[in-house]
Amino acid sequence: MLVAFSVSPAGGDPDGGVSEAVARAVRVVRDSGLPNSTNAMFTNVEGEWDEVMDVVKRAVEAAGEGAARVSLVLKADIRPGYQGQLTAKVERVEQALARTGEQPRDGQ
Repeated sequence: MLVAFSVSPAGGDPDGGVSEAVARAVRVVRDSGLPNSTNAMFTNVEGEWDEVMDVVKRAVEAAGEGAARVSLVLKADIRPGYQGQLTAKVERVEQALARTGEQPRDGQ
């Protein structure tokens, strides 16, 4: 299963930033040992249902330390029998673009 999630505590710093709280959540994901990636909007994590949901729960708890409220946005791709889709899905899109003459982009 692939999960893309975004977590943010209510409040944050006086300028509205939540980078410290998000960093705590991302640290939980990275320390989990599951395949993952983080971009400007979401953190993606891949694994079995129970292990992924446990990581998401712990990440939400970490991001919410000291906050009265936490917002979680979660999208899941549940496809039993498939692994390595965190990168394989992107590779298939890049291959399709290459067939049409589009040059691959490196994160931009």
